[in-house]
Amino acid sequence: MEEPVSFISDGLKLSGVLHLPEARGRCAAFLVLHGFGSNKGGGGMIATAQMLAGLGYAALRFDMRGCGESEGERGRVICLEQVEDTKNALTSLAARPEIDPRRIGVIGQSFGAAVAVYSAGVDPRVAACVSSGGWGNGEKKFRRQHASPGAWEKFSAMIERGRQHRERTGESIMVPRYDIVPISPGLRGNLANGSIMEFPFEVVESMMAFNANDVVGNISPRPLLLLHSANDSVTPTEQSIELFARAGRPTDLHLVADVDHFMFSEGNALVLNLVRNWLEKYLPLRS
Repeated sequence: MEEPVSFISDGLKLSGVLHLPEARGRCAAFLVLHGFGSNKGGGGMIATAQMLAGLGYAALRFDMRGCGESEGERGRVICLEQVEDTKNALTSLAARPEIDPRRIGVIGQSFGAAVAVYSAGVDPRVAACVSSGGWGNGEKKFRRQHASPGAWEKFSAMIERGRQHRERTGESIMVPRYDIVPISPGLRGNLANGSIMEFPFEVVESMMAFNANDVVGNISPRPLLLLHSANDSVTPTEQSIELFARAGRPTDLHLVADVDHFMFSEGNALVLNLVRNWLEKYLPLRS
């Protein structure tokens, strides 16, 4: 069953869809967090929510502020503001009678995975965390994403231009999506319809400063699952390896071959089985 829902986050109305399993009674649940400038309607988000509902969990996929059908300045996807949206989504979901408020996890893809890890690290109400293709240090991530000859110089020049323009005019330059996070043309079809293609410069600064590595150790003793493509063409695989090194226990890291960055969109049987088996061990349907 799918139900349109909404909730308030810092005075903004955010739009979501709640997936409920067939079984009745208070159930465990997950917040499903979308990627960079994406929305709840992306194929990976729908597939993840449907997978969880099929396993007997409730799942809330929602548009972060400024994305999709949610209120907020279009394209303003500031990392710490998305953490607040996640915390407020948890508050809203926990108030529903169908949901066990002590058994709500977060699962995210890419940018949403970084937000998921950070949210779990600062909010003890998060019962479990699943990160797919996530990252822990924004500056290191950008350096590897723009590592080709001249790419880092170009990226650095954009940052300097953005700062100078703001100092001179008080306004932000707009930066194209692929100048921030390069994605090969062959993978761009995985972006959700309506994905934002241009962002204010403050988004880049926010991502540069975002460091989930600082808080990932706080998740323990709650469980953390880190999934990453063994050869991720978008987010460097080393980002999840470093998160694992800094995390407490129980934390599991799986580097998966034969998938790329959008692994939940691919319906890979190995990935689905990894998630299913991990959930059975660490967040079973009933306490």
